[in-house]
Amino acid sequence: MPTFELPALFVDLVAAVAAAERPVLVNRDPGPDESDVPIDATVALELVDPGPDGIDRAATRVWVDGALAFEGGAAVEIKPGFDGAAAAVTQSADTLRVVLHPTTFFASEALVTVRVVSATAGGAHTLDQTYRFRVEDRTAPRLVGGQATGQRTVELGFDEAVRVTDPAGFSLSPRDFPAVSVRVVAAEADGALVRLTLDAEMTPDVRYEVVATGVADLAGNAVLAPFDRAMLNGFRPARPDARRFDLWSMLPKHNRREDRTGDLWRFIACLQEVTDLLLAEVDRFPAVFDLERAPEVFVDLILADLGNPFPFDLDELGKRRLASVLVEMYRQKGTARGIINAVRFFLGVEIEAVTAYAGEALVLGESELGVDWILGPSSRFARYAFDVIVGVPLTDAQRKQVRAIVEYLKPAHTHFVTLVEPAPPAFIDHWELGVSEVGVTTDLH
Repeated sequence: MPTFELPALFVDLVAAVAAAERPVLVNRDPGPDESDVPIDATVALELVDPGPDGIDRAATRVWVDGALAFEGGAAVEIKPGFDGAAAAVTQSADTLRVVLHPTTFFASEALVTVRVVSATAGGAHTLDQTYRFRVEDRTAPRLVGGQATGQRTVELGFDEAVRVTDPAGFSLSPRDFPAVSVRVVAAEADGALVRLTLDAEMTPDVRYEVVATGVADLAGNAVLAPFDRAMLNGFRPARPDARRFDLWSMLPKHNRREDRTGDLWRFIACLQEVTDLLLAEVDRFPAVFDLERAPEVFVDLILADLGNPFPFDLDELGKRRLASVLVEMYRQKGTARGIINAVRFFLGVEIEAVTAYAGEALVLGESELGVDWILGPSSRFARYAFDVIVGVPLTDAQRKQVRAIVEYLKPAHTHFVTLVEPAPPAFIDHWELGVSEVGVTTDLH
């Protein structure tokens, strides 16, 4: 027989605790309010009397979900249904241990209630306690139904939150003919919904059977047949009510009457599907130019068509907002108002003022280059130079964006020189007569 070295156990502290109650219910397994208890778990508990009397076995009863499971002192103490192989009752001078082994598994996600009634020998002290535990989730998710939400998109609804375990574990098969066979290329779970993306457009109004095997609930239970499939109809794009474009009805009547095998009808049905898809694409043209409904790729094209000069990374909503105000930005180009509005739009930062350039002149014997004086422009340059003043400190990325916006929107003959931000609070490390105040600007050290 092989031998194994087990980890050592060290007892750091042993303390005697005087129990105020007698008897005491301890060592419950599963414990009170425990969750994810195995469905085949045993129910174990101990009754302890910290006093001199001991536990009255004959006065002890245990109920599990209202059913009497243990009756101390009876001819059969552990009742049928709880007398599995691991069931046992042991008693010492001060302890009574009861182990119940249900012969039938607990129901998945069941809230099990255990009630224990006992007393000390002589009946001076009694106990009546109830506790509960939650059984693990062993219920497989069920596919409730499916719906085509687009020509290439399908949503599947389950009876609980799920996750995709195998993106290839989904299939759609046509049940009517003629019909296009489609393949699932992507699957994404969102709560109890799973969204599928197809490689081709479904045939409108044709019944498809979807089978979802690559799904499990959050506890890891995989979907099982027959609750892994559902029927749905191929997506029918919206079309004008007044339009009638039925190729079959356009054929001469004698051709339709002579189609006894149905081959002609099936051939025309294939052509009808292609025609309907082309007409659906034509019907989508008005939405392409709608900033609220156009796909993102068309929003990018709209911005390019408008000559978007701002090379900023924007999310989809930001692109739509920019496309809606870009023409107005062009109208305000070359004005201080335009600069203020653009900075507010992109950064949410308020510009306090666009002011004339406030460069300082050189004072001989006093000015120090790089400290209180910098090399500045000529008087002719300064006449058309300006500064931008903001009310909050900016990050490096924000400064780059502000400068890019101002450089584009400023009048062509002007020069943007300085971006003025709030200076940090002055730190005075010395006393200044008439200014310094103990506890406000200076501290005693």
